[in-house]
Amino acid sequence: MKIKNFSPKQIKVLTWWYNSSKIAIICDGAIRSGKTFCLGISFILWAFYEFNGVSFGMCGKTIKSLKRNVLETIYPVLSELGFKFEYKISENLVTIYFLRRINKFYIFGGKDESSASLIQGMTLSGVLFDEVALMPQSFVEQALARCSEPKSRFWFNCNPENPSHWFYQEWILPYKNKNALLINFELKDNPSLSQEIISRYKQMYTGNFYRRFIEGKWCYGDGLIYPFMANYDAFCSPPLNDFEKFALSCDYGVVNPISCGLWAKSSETWYRIDEYYYDSKNNQIRIDQEHLEAIFKLINGKKISFVAIDPSAAGFSALMRKHKFNVIPAKNDVNYGICLTSEALKTGKIKICANCADSIREFSLYRWFGGTRDSPHKENDHAMDDIRYFVSVLNSKLGADTFFAMSILRKR
Repeated sequence: MKIKNFSPKQIKVLTWWYNSSKIAIICDGAIRSGKTFCLGISFILWAFYEFNGVSFGMCGKTIKSLKRNVLETIYPVLSELGFKFEYKISENLVTIYFLRRINKFYIFGGKDESSASLIQGMTLSGVLFDEVALMPQSFVEQALARCSEPKSRFWFNCNPENPSHWFYQEWILPYKNKNALLINFELKDNPSLSQEIISRYKQMYTGNFYRRFIEGKWCYGDGLIYPFMANYDAFCSPPLNDFEKFALSCDYGVVNPISCGLWAKSSETWYRIDEYYYDSKNNQIRIDQEHLEAIFKLINGKKISFVAIDPSAAGFSALMRKHKFNVIPAKNDVNYGICLTSEALKTGKIKICANCADSIREFSLYRWFGGTRDSPHKENDHAMDDIRYFVSVLNSKLGADTFFAMSILRKR
């Protein structure tokens, strides 16, 4: 395989580790931009420059995809340079030889949460993650924890997803604090692509896919119900002044998640200052008393003026009333409630604080079913529902003018 030239970004990927204090490199951006190829070569060159007789990890969403995306593309180039490969299928192990050095590279598929157990107990000197945004956080963290050898480093590549993705939050945004090098790739950074091919790729995608796969941007999907909440500057820090009163909102679930928001009023604005969110699908099922204890911990002795609650949660409402809460069942007209919530968010009647991670995540995923505005998709909607219940009760209690929301409904 003959390589005529490399782009400046590719050269940076190939050489970043030499005489550098960085402990990680992150290559994200457009598809077919040459980031995976150069990262794979650089990883092997670094491994043999720094180490001899040690083990490394190479991770993909599946072992098959890792072989296709990384191993099969770098093998011809490294073979021409004098590297020799020995692959043991039964152990998912690639032993690589160069001059008098030998290193082992274990390959893993990180397709789901259970994959983390595959890598436990190993000691690695470095790990490469291909398509890291497609892997669960638990697997990636387990692999990183295996890198306890001195001079160990981390290598990541991925195409962008939505900005609420765990990798964007944990590595892309704080990359400087992580002592990592971040390089964003565009199609033009791959010299092997002709202008004709680049134009073809640009014509293949539109909308959200174009922004992610061609422009290489981390962006939210189309069809969001609250698109104006899709940027992190839509969320705020709690005000430092004293609050006038406190309230709760609750969307109750047994198998589905339960979501509760703690609200605090300052001047004319209610701030969602904290929340309790528990998903029984990923944890043990909690009984109502356990949820109630978590809510008491959430409010931490604050006097609660009222609780806006899921109108179908009769049993949990009765339990809360037994503990002297002023429980008010919310109206559950979904589209109407969405209009009221949209108005409240846009006018500043309510604000969501930046520490409410589950609310922020759901705002980025809550969308209309089938792209139409007839009804929301019944996923990622539990914090969205409890916020809607709060606004519904708040408007009812305050006798707020709902003309704005009604006018929106008539226009739709």
